[in-house]
Amino acid sequence: MTQISSRMTFFYKRVFPIFWFGFLTLFIVGPGVIAWTSGNAPPPMFFAVPIFMMVFGYFLMKRFVFNLVDEVLDAGDALLVKNGGQQERIPLADITNISYAQMMNPPHVTLSLRQPTSFGDKVIFCAPTRLLPFAPSPVIDDLIRRVDAARRRGR
Repeated sequence: MTQISSRMTFFYKRVFPIFWFGFLTLFIVGPGVIAWTSGNAPPPMFFAVPIFMMVFGYFLMKRFVFNLVDEVLDAGDALLVKNGGQQERIPLADITNISYAQMMNPPHVTLSLRQPTSFGDKVIFCAPTRLLPFAPSPVIDDLIRRVDAARRRGR
C-alpha cells in the first residue's frame, strides 16, 4: 500500500497549533509579567490582539486543519483511511466525488462517499506536497481516473 496523503499532516494537525498557541501565550505572558512587575499595566490592546489571533486561529484550524484525517493509503481497489485509533476501508466504487483544492495551504482533497463511514459522509485529507504549488497532483489525478473506472465497472 502506498500513502497518498501528505506526510506533513502530523505537522499541520499537531505541531503547528502548539507553535501558534504557544507563541501567542508567550507573547501575552512574557511582556505582560515584565510590565506588571515594573509597576506599569500594559494597555488592553496588548492582550486583545493576541487573544483575537488565538480565537481566529482556532476557528481557521477547526475549519481547515483539525478535520483532516491522519493518513490515507492506496490499497488498489480501495482506500484505507486512518484517523486517531480508527481505521476504515473505503472501496473506490463507493466514492461519488473527489474535490481537490490545490490553491489552499495545505492542499485539501475531499472524498464524498456513497455510504457514510465512521468519519462521516466526507473524508478530507491533505494532498501530497509538491515543489510546484499550483501544478496538478499526478497522485490525485490518478485516483480520480481509478475512481471513475471503478464506478463504471460497478454499473
